Amino acid sequence: MALDYDDRTDFENADRGFIKTLTPMRITGADGTVVFDTTGYAFLDGPCPDTIDPSLFRQAQLCARNGLYEVVEGIYQIRGFDISNMTIVEGETGVIVIDPLISAECAAAGLALYRQERGDRPVTAVIYTHSHGDHFGGVGGVLPDGRGDVPILAPAGFMAEAVAENVYAGVAMTRRGTYMYGMGMTPGPEGQCSTGLGIQASTGTVGLIAPTLDITHTGQRETVDGVPIVFQMTPGTEAPAEMNFYFPRHRALCVAENATHNLHNLLTLRGAQVRDPRVWSRYIDQAIEMFAIDAEVAFASHHWPTWGVDNIVSYLSEQRDMYMYLHDQTVRMMNSGMNGAEIAESIQLSPGLDAAWSVRGYYGSVSHNVKAIYQRYLGWFDGHPTSLWEHPREAKAARYVETIGGVEAVIEKGRAYADSGDLRFAAELLTHAVFAEPDNATAKEALAQVYQRLGIGAENATWRGFYLTGARELRTGIQSTPLNLGSGMAAALSVEQLFDTVAIRVNGPRAARESFRIEWNFTDLDTVVRLTLSNGVLIQTPDPRSKVPVDLTVNLTHAQLLGVLAGKGLDGIDHTGDPTVLKRLFALLDAPDPDFAIVTP
Repeated sequence: MALDYDDRTDFENADRGFIKTLTPMRITGADGTVVFDTTGYAFLDGPCPDTIDPSLFRQAQLCARNGLYEVVEGIYQIRGFDISNMTIVEGETGVIVIDPLISAECAAAGLALYRQERGDRPVTAVIYTHSHGDHFGGVGGVLPDGRGDVPILAPAGFMAEAVAENVYAGVAMTRRGTYMYGMGMTPGPEGQCSTGLGIQASTGTVGLIAPTLDITHTGQRETVDGVPIVFQMTPGTEAPAEMNFYFPRHRALCVAENATHNLHNLLTLRGAQVRDPRVWSRYIDQAIEMFAIDAEVAFASHHWPTWGVDNIVSYLSEQRDMYMYLHDQTVRMMNSGMNGAEIAESIQLSPGLDAAWSVRGYYGSVSHNVKAIYQRYLGWFDGHPTSLWEHPREAKAARYVETIGGVEAVIEKGRAYADSGDLRFAAELLTHAVFAEPDNATAKEALAQVYQRLGIGAENATWRGFYLTGARELRTGIQSTPLNLGSGMAAALSVEQLFDTVAIRVNGPRAARESFRIEWNFTDLDTVVRLTLSNGVLIQTPDPRSKVPVDLTVNLTHAQLLGVLAGKGLDGIDHTGDPTVLKRLFALLDAPDPDFAIVTP
């Protein structure tokens, strides 16, 4: 299906309401470190180069718009100051901030720009639309002195999901995210050209202030700083804890990240829980019925708004139909015996969806979303006995290389496939060569060239990020991961969550022969937690009823626990028993590796 490049509606909407931006668009931290910089994207003002897919180039041009925008009277957005948007709603005494970006520095810069134009209004409430770090991490930039008496609203389950994704698995996700977002790559015709969802992700100070008010049910109404809001719960859509909401006075619908101007991820390439396209589609349909038919504008946590009832309904309907189409057709083919990879190769979108700009695969893709649906229902195993117990990549590579006749032969055949245009199989062969001989510079360069070509040809920004970052690391080695979403969140975690972060670092084989118990009495929380190391597992028992001997008893506060876990020991903290037990515990913990290898062993 041919795409209509003469349709400029998205550009008109992306520019509508523009007030002012920063010149240059460069945001720095207190120490002068640059945490967000879009000055390298000037190439997007010119013609599309041969090294970027034209459709992706168009999306990058739209994502590069930045500044303060009026959505409707009383509602403003900061766009292009991070990968996400920050929305500001004017209340009776101050402003409600929705989704304060990833980094405090970017959120502070956006709020300062708003105040230059609209007055020095205090922040009187914060709303987190969902549990992903780019929608709460910059809260310290809008509440630099802490929460105080400012209410913070979030969907029920927010804290559990934010911790599960950004802390428990945060190291692995962030490392893979450097590939997905092309972090560290230079913007340009042969480098990073947006993430599809936004121009780039910032790398500043990440924090979290826990919510004070849970939104628990659809139809819940709250008045925040004099502004009435009606909420719609949408769990299991783009995030496990997410919500849409409507401002009746403004006739404005916030669709969070449930409807942005692209096909989103059902399983993001950085890693996450598989999302449910069936309920996602149904929640969008519910939003149409509840709110859209009366709305003047729909805005989201990424991209630009849509104005006019008919346009909003059309836009949301395309989003709704895409997710349900992918679900239903995948399940249909799955039940005919096809596996995920086969379905991804075979699925055909309906013409109306294939031609719609709003559901193009810039961030998610039809291919990897179909595989995610298959995984959601049937898991990683494709049902073929050979797939049940395969060798890991290094062992498999050694056997393939031996079978083919050595690394030189594999490189030769890989180049031949690349020359014939079969880049996918060339990448597979050359990966075997690299994993069989990781120090073979010829093999790494041959694979890097294939990744370069695959990245240049990708319409999907996250695929481009993976391919081009892979090529770069094959040539120059592993680059340091510039962001850790979990690093600034510790103070907001519950005791249970803090002890969970310890338990997931226990080296099971090393701890298998150790056993001890520590009882933690939290004087400020009126609760006791017993930690038991048993069979290489750290078990926590809150308010235990059973009376068993313990090796160490510690009386402390939640804040003091943060210091203990940071390695400050028990100095000044009341305790009885054997304090060396704590050292024994810490000696059993592995430090995660934020820069682990991906394209090499």
